[in-house]
Amino acid sequence: MPRAALLVSTALLAALMPLSAARAADDPSPTPVDRFEGEVPFAAQPADGIFTWGGDSDDPPQLRFADRADAPEGAKVLAGTYDISGYGGFTHDFAATEPAHDWSAHKGIRFWWDGQDNGKKTAFEIKDGGADGEASELWTTSFTDDFTGWKQIEIPFTDFVYRTDYQPVGGIDHVLGLTQMWGYAVTLPVGVQGRFAMDDVELYGKADQSLRASVTTDAAVYPVREGGTASVKVTVATTGSAPLDEPVTVSYATTGGTAEAGKDYQALSGTLTFPAGTASGTARTIEVPTLKDRSAESAETVPLKLTVTGAKAPAETPQVVIDAHGLPYLNSKLPVRKRVADLLSRMSLEEKAGQMTQAERGAVGTGGDVTAYDLGSLLSGGGSTPTPNTAAAWARMIDSFQLRAQATRFQIPLIYGVDAVHGHNNLAGATIMPHNIGIGATRDPRLAEQAGAVTASEVRATGVPWDFAPCLCVTRDERWGRSYESFGEDPALVKSMETVIQGLQGRADGRDLKDNDKVLATAKHFVGDGGTAYGSSTTGSYTIDQGVTTVTRQQLEAIHLAPYQTAVDRGIGTVMPSYSSLDIVGDGQGPVKMHARADMINGVLKDRMGFKGFVISDWNAIDQLPGDYASHVSTSVNAGVDMMMVPYSYQDFTATLIDQVKAGKVGERRIDDAVSRILTQKFELGLFEHPYADTSNASRIGSTAHRAVARQAAAESQVLLKNSSGVLPLKKSQKVYVAGSNADDLGNQTGGWTITWQGQSGTHTTGTTILQGMKNAGGDVTYSKDASAPTGGYDVGVVVVGETPYAEGVGDVGNGNDLALSAADQAAVDKVCAAMKCAVLIVSGRPQLIGDRLGEIDALVASWLPGTEGDGVADVLYGRKAFTGRLPVTWPKSEAQLPINVGDASYDPQYPYGWGLTTLTRAPQGGTATLKALGAAARAAERRGADSTGRDLVTRARLLVQAKVGQSVTAAVSKPFADADHLLLTGRYAAAVEKLTEAYRAA
Repeated sequence: MPRAALLVSTALLAALMPLSAARAADDPSPTPVDRFEGEVPFAAQPADGIFTWGGDSDDPPQLRFADRADAPEGAKVLAGTYDISGYGGFTHDFAATEPAHDWSAHKGIRFWWDGQDNGKKTAFEIKDGGADGEASELWTTSFTDDFTGWKQIEIPFTDFVYRTDYQPVGGIDHVLGLTQMWGYAVTLPVGVQGRFAMDDVELYGKADQSLRASVTTDAAVYPVREGGTASVKVTVATTGSAPLDEPVTVSYATTGGTAEAGKDYQALSGTLTFPAGTASGTARTIEVPTLKDRSAESAETVPLKLTVTGAKAPAETPQVVIDAHGLPYLNSKLPVRKRVADLLSRMSLEEKAGQMTQAERGAVGTGGDVTAYDLGSLLSGGGSTPTPNTAAAWARMIDSFQLRAQATRFQIPLIYGVDAVHGHNNLAGATIMPHNIGIGATRDPRLAEQAGAVTASEVRATGVPWDFAPCLCVTRDERWGRSYESFGEDPALVKSMETVIQGLQGRADGRDLKDNDKVLATAKHFVGDGGTAYGSSTTGSYTIDQGVTTVTRQQLEAIHLAPYQTAVDRGIGTVMPSYSSLDIVGDGQGPVKMHARADMINGVLKDRMGFKGFVISDWNAIDQLPGDYASHVSTSVNAGVDMMMVPYSYQDFTATLIDQVKAGKVGERRIDDAVSRILTQKFELGLFEHPYADTSNASRIGSTAHRAVARQAAAESQVLLKNSSGVLPLKKSQKVYVAGSNADDLGNQTGGWTITWQGQSGTHTTGTTILQGMKNAGGDVTYSKDASAPTGGYDVGVVVVGETPYAEGVGDVGNGNDLALSAADQAAVDKVCAAMKCAVLIVSGRPQLIGDRLGEIDALVASWLPGTEGDGVADVLYGRKAFTGRLPVTWPKSEAQLPINVGDASYDPQYPYGWGLTTLTRAPQGGTATLKALGAAARAAERRGADSTGRDLVTRARLLVQAKVGQSVTAAVSKPFADADHLLLTGRYAAAVEKLTEAYRAA
């Protein structure tokens, strides 16, 4: 707003204030923020203005400046109506082009509110620090509308707390500095139609030192071995680091807790004094001695009460914790099963319920509830990161949560989980692998294992021992927004890529899990998530994700269940059920949500397959079950879900689970089974001995060696679909014209689940785009994104097109997405390919419909989502490596063909499953006679168990067939060709050559 608008008559303001609000003689005059007389427009950043927002299109309130005769100040007020289902409110952001406001001289902020006496809470938020109003810390409080008519709401700045459920930038310094203020926001009540009016927002009162100065301790929890001494560091600090104006005293005393003074510790009391003039950051130490006795004990607490005068006291009382000692479960030499049995026998129902509960890091703030609710696990959802988003900050954050777990009775460590689905994808600067669809295209199980090993090393180095990967879905319909999370449409291909489990976990018996470069892996999403029918989803605007998979029992076993038996055999530690429903034809149950299918989780996974790990739910998945919340809890737990991912409702879940056990709705044996499974994995991971981050491998995050693996994966994932006249590989001597939306966009190249849940276009992490990779390869390259630059004088064009990032549900076709190139990409292809020989690279999570342009395209490459290493794509473009990738899914001619998969009775795609041309290798010469000889040799190799030889023979036969077929890919060719690739993956090499011979004859 114009700064002149801040100058208001002091006499007028004083006349408007009730006697109770009259300022003290030494208080500064109130400073107006908003008068709502028209000086502040309805606008958005970077302009100064008021704007509305909401969770749904109808949630933002309707605002206006209204003339009111009873306005507390001036003639107008800010008035509005609302009817909010999700969340909604309004914000006044100060102009980002002008200096931020300094509110530090005042005690608080106040405003007039026209009460409706609805009993609802209204949240009021202020924006502190950062670059502007949309990149600042959010500090919040609330008031209750339990009055009628105008009332002045006064909020001291000391009442504001740092928001832990949402921060637009994840936090800056977590200190309410008040020297750089960018505005305020109001969040209106949900679930009630209402109206409101607001007037005269102003700063009031004189700031006292307790606002500018604060006393903190260096931790909230101080574990110490019995007989040791805990050192509690007490620090005084001021806003702006100015010296203290007045003395600060801190009286301390050991009091309360579960430890006994004189037996477990020496009682302590005293006073620390920080005189006026003390420098900000000055610290003193309080030593708390503990005593030894001879008995084995659980952990005991010694709270150190701090009473502060002259400054703001610590947010919570620090606790000294005397470590548990002498109990069998703490003995690392005992077998894990005995340690589990001992610990389980000591735990209360409440402690067991806590172990079965997983909360989001953003929901627990600094972590006090980890102790209060004996939480067993925390997670970072997609894009939930510390600030700054560095490996060191991740380790510090997770260690701070693990420290909280040390204040529980048995000091059971947390197990922290993340979705590292293609590298440590939430961490800026990490090595980002191709998504699984690209890994499937490599047909290289050894490389899949290496990719898993790199991921595990980088994840564990940040203190995270648990990865919600790999996804073992068998994608059957590429309209699914998660299809890129699948290795492919053939269960045999998915099974072959499960070497990634050993890369993540190490050996199948779990002996490597405690190593500092291994993590617990998760097979997801059990079962059938890749088979949901288009149009069956009932989740929001999703069209296929979280829908219904309808299959016969035989189809279920052969397609969707098969990869899970392989995962169990490989020692997978955890399994996550799917959001989707399963409808098994003929079983009489109809569609049933997977989180409720005891027959599948308990019956098939645990009993028949012999799964010994634990089952973790998906994010809030139990909320999709029918019935009330109590039935959600009992149904899912009884179905075999051992730990519940309830990110923001963990308090309700633990309380409900305890109630359900006490009511007999969930048996104690089921609880003990779940907790035993969870504790087993924690012991196997070595968390009891080493709960904190081992960052010794942090220097390898994003290292040259790790990126070399990702580069190789990117190269091997490229599938050459067409290559007329040998356009590829390129020559360094050629002048190359590069165009297209995805040539120089790292965000598009890495896709969803990169830094944020849905991913984003642009540069958001460290990596090399395809364009830069081509330059690094020594190419003579000119780039014009939209192909607007002149096209004359070039030898060849490379147009890199495709999708922008998306993730589950949001990426479903029909939910704002389709399988067609954008108009801009189509125009770039048309212009470049009309002017010169051209190669088109499609960077996408699934096939794109390109058939109408195939005639004008000389070379076509399915690049998938290659990750951060664009050099790998350049390696095959310039012939440093051969194209060797093969289609992991069928490439359709039209959307009407979907779903289309290998093995279908009717099968006439653009390119069949398994198709992939090569470069730098000559196809074998000859015809059916050569194929007959290859078939005989393949039969012999099969008998000898010579798998490497058998695969090589089938590859030679495939290349021979592709050379004859060219681009005349008919249905008669496609079906046996695709079947051959399936047979190859199942080790039936002779039969694969026979199918390829059939395709050859049909060509």
